[in-house]
Amino acid sequence: MKNADFIDKDVCLKDLAEQSRNLIKEIDLAYKLAARVIELAETNDAKDSKLWDNSILNSRGNGPKKSNLKKSAEEARKLAVEQLKQVRYFYKQAHWLLSRFPEGKLRDVEGLVKLVDIKAIEAADWSLTPGRYVGVAPEEVDENFDFEEALHDIHIELQGLNTEAIELAEKIARNFEELGA
Repeated sequence: MKNADFIDKDVCLKDLAEQSRNLIKEIDLAYKLAARVIELAETNDAKDSKLWDNSILNSRGNGPKKSNLKKSAEEARKLAVEQLKQVRYFYKQAHWLLSRFPEGKLRDVEGLVKLVDIKAIEAADWSLTPGRYVGVAPEEVDENFDFEEALHDIHIELQGLNTEAIELAEKIARNFEELGA
């Protein structure tokens, strides 16, 4: 396949990039459901049961450490979402690169690169400042920016931070009570 085919037909990673967007939404839904199950289990004293195991291997992998199960689920969600976003990122980068260099060869692109010879550099008083040669690129609008997804990511992160803040506030209050303050 030629580079131009990649641009014209948008083949290769496009379907994978679109599927990754859908998978992110599914992972977020699964996380919400899992977090709700964890909350329900905890409110029904599941932590007191012998079957409740919220230990995970520590960072060195050589022994268990106690962990907040909901926090672990959130970390797993974040990791999966970041990996899926990488698929879309690389697709966009490949598309950007190949749209500017469709033949796979270096060529002049206004605001990005300009091929000059030694005479042009001498005429510019031996200055290698890129602005003297490349000019200014026209401003680009990212039509593929997904505002809804960005807002959703911020909302999920804020929700996790609020939960963590409440837990920390409760822990601080308990510590003060234990100190007799």
